[in-house]
Amino acid sequence: MDAIPQSTLIVTLAILLVVSGLFSLAETVMMAANRVRLRHRALRGSAGARRALALRANTDKLLGVLLLGNNLSNAAAATLAAVLAARLFGEGKIVLALDTVAITFLILVFAEITPKVIGAAHADRLVVPVALVLSPLLRISYPIVWFVNLFVQALLFLLRIKPADETGARLTQEEVRSLVLEGQYFRGKHRTLLANLFDLETITVDDVMTPRNQIHGIDLAAKPSLLRQQLATSYHSRVPVFNDTLDEIIGILPIKQVVGLSPGDEIDAEHLTPLVRPAYFVPAGTPLLTQLTQFQNDRQRLALVVDEYGELLGLVTIEDIIEEIIGEFTTAAPGASDAWRREVDGSVVVDGMAPLRMLNRRLGTRFPLTGPKTLNGLIVEHLGDIPDAGLRFELAGQRIEILQTEDRAIKVVRLAASVEKPVLPLQTGGERASSST
Repeated sequence: MDAIPQSTLIVTLAILLVVSGLFSLAETVMMAANRVRLRHRALRGSAGARRALALRANTDKLLGVLLLGNNLSNAAAATLAAVLAARLFGEGKIVLALDTVAITFLILVFAEITPKVIGAAHADRLVVPVALVLSPLLRISYPIVWFVNLFVQALLFLLRIKPADETGARLTQEEVRSLVLEGQYFRGKHRTLLANLFDLETITVDDVMTPRNQIHGIDLAAKPSLLRQQLATSYHSRVPVFNDTLDEIIGILPIKQVVGLSPGDEIDAEHLTPLVRPAYFVPAGTPLLTQLTQFQNDRQRLALVVDEYGELLGLVTIEDIIEEIIGEFTTAAPGASDAWRREVDGSVVVDGMAPLRMLNRRLGTRFPLTGPKTLNGLIVEHLGDIPDAGLRFELAGQRIEILQTEDRAIKVVRLAASVEKPVLPLQTGGERASSST
């Protein structure tokens, strides 16, 4: 090596640092490239993306060729640096120490950190050309890589460590949900819709149903004149039919079938009963995603929610579930009053039967959703009693004042001015369509 000119050694050292940097860049690019984007490009016919995915599928061989080239380049560069230092400054411990520091600095800056930063910043753009270069290199160096991996596999076996397979890299549902909410892939309405879809497995029919005491139904035991009035004032396309009380549900009456009756026909129990369809019952606690699937499979649009004893709890429609995904879209019932009213001082007067989920969504409150479903239920559970009008207290970080109580329930509540201005008008369970529209 003494016969080799110093200029040649310096150029060779620079080339080795560049080669080492290229291997470092390739390593970062192959590991940091987005797997989902690669699969998308592969499905669209990109041969380079398929080649990159094939390399990623054999991580041990890929790392073998990358680290082989990187370490060989670094070792050769360190050796050449030692030779150059000896020629320029002579041999000695101080020269050797300074040479070690110098070559370490050069490798870190030019062969490690800088290339890896560049690779991480442009991984998706560089992954295809990098894979194009690495594929033939892997074929050429395969015997060496295979031999080295024999020892790697033996060491992993002794340590009882299993290499991660492809399934281990898959995201869980919660991770995908976090990606949707916190990532930059989706914005605005798209992000909201996707997040609501994930919530369908945690929300049950109990959370969105119209409570029993707010169900609008037809009592076949009523007089014909009253029946006609009930049908005339109904704003739903399907309504439950019962005999005297909701505990005796007969079925579901499609209003359009009643419209088909001739003007001369009597509207009484005898004429309406043949038009009634069997009621569709679902158990309380059914997740919305499951219920949506059942609606689709059974070709139903309305279901009656019952508890474990068969007692009627409420009514849920397919529109209720869709509204959980895209937001409210049904028109309020004629004559129905708003569930909230903003005062001059910024406070909000709220119906005591307003659903907590709706309040949180529309007013920005943070009421817990694991227990009672309405504001009335939450307050009664918190206080352990039905409070008198005028009581003021704080619940879930929100200042509350009871304005009116009636019939063993809280009717009107005032929420402090800290409540944010709602984006859309809020609807109570009574305003929501209790049958499909």
